[in-house]
Amino acid sequence: MPAPGASDHAMVVGRPPSRRAVFLDRDGVLNRAEVRDGRPYPPSRATAELLPKVGEACEALKHAGFLLIVVTNQPDIARGTLDQAASQAVDDWLREELPIDDIRVCPHDDSDNCTCRKPRPGLLTDAARDWSVSLPMSTMVGDRWRDIEAGRQAGCSTIFVDRHYAERRPQYSDLVVAELAEAVPWIVERLNEEVVAGEATA
Repeated sequence: MPAPGASDHAMVVGRPPSRRAVFLDRDGVLNRAEVRDGRPYPPSRATAELLPKVGEACEALKHAGFLLIVVTNQPDIARGTLDQAASQAVDDWLREELPIDDIRVCPHDDSDNCTCRKPRPGLLTDAARDWSVSLPMSTMVGDRWRDIEAGRQAGCSTIFVDRHYAERRPQYSDLVVAELAEAVPWIVERLNEEVVAGEATA
């Protein structure tokens, strides 16, 4: 079943996926993460803060025709250090602040061996199925290696928002930026190139 907030879309049976999406990690891409000892953690609702120009970036991507789908690991729920309601409060706040179409959450830890915890691509592939999204025409934006690897496994282009965390970095991404807003021209230009290529082969 689609996640809450996804009820306004329709999937055309028998037609190949054609919609484009930008898959967005949450903490560290849209809102400021709480960094402790060089590692990011989710904020509370009381401390949640949008990162610079995120609102403008999301509006520009929506105007260009992209679905905006948040895909976020929240393992602290499984670890018992974050209440699920507290995480949901941040999601609800983001829906109020940004033109987001859907939010997909993995509440598990590695030991749960689920298919939705990034770097596995389950959050992306499930959302793509429900929203009739073409993964090769879509982009994953994240600030951790797990995000980039999930996007790569799903078949998306990938953009790494480099926060210089004290942890493993992705081995490869199509683009490296400091903020989401820097990625918008690249994403839109890629879309335009695909449209021109499609017209040339039509």
